[in-house]
Amino acid sequence: MTSSPTLSVVVPVYGNESTVVELRERLRTVLEARGELYEIVFVDDASPDRARLVLTALANEDSRIRLICHDVNKGQQAAILAGLRLATGERVVVMDADLQDPPEAMPALLDLLDRGPYEAVFAGRVGRYESTGRLATSRVFKWLVHRLTGAPRDAGTYVAMRRRMREPVLGLSGARPFLVATIGRTGLPVASVPVLRHRRPNGVSAYSSLARARVAAQALRQILVWKSR
Repeated sequence: MTSSPTLSVVVPVYGNESTVVELRERLRTVLEARGELYEIVFVDDASPDRARLVLTALANEDSRIRLICHDVNKGQQAAILAGLRLATGERVVVMDADLQDPPEAMPALLDLLDRGPYEAVFAGRVGRYESTGRLATSRVFKWLVHRLTGAPRDAGTYVAMRRRMREPVLGLSGARPFLVATIGRTGLPVASVPVLRHRRPNGVSAYSSLARARVAAQALRQILVWKSR
């Protein structure tokens, strides 16, 4: 890369062999139309499929793609933090690799971020992108996170942030990080923009109901630790 990127896109990858190429192409279309100097930081979290081979080929053909490879699975949130540490852009967008969060919504997040006064802008999740039961439990969890940290009630992991937000996020994150709660905990101004989230185009979520419950319990436990200090 001949110039420092103005934007870093951090993408944790687990079981996304079938979607990473399309994601890269859609990101390139969106970001080049905006004239962004960008990098994409893919974090292969010991993906069980051939995602690492696909990502390695993409990185070999495009210097704007950077790749972190975990030899053991560390979980989505830890993968996000690894990407944030490597990212060099003045603004950072975090998003999933499964195409449920459309890259085409990124300009709306960045436009509001650039106008200020916000240090982070979430894609507020709307739509029926998963089963009724999972949506209901997700809303309860998000409401709790909102009440305890101030993060938007509709916030997911698709978020744009300034570099000034990235540093305290990395400083606050503990052994069991949860990005949405950590951003809320910083106390810096945040907002959300409604974004229609799509159903998963291929496969099933890596998060089983049990895994979701564990992540939620760990996040709430960390929030309560913060509140007790």
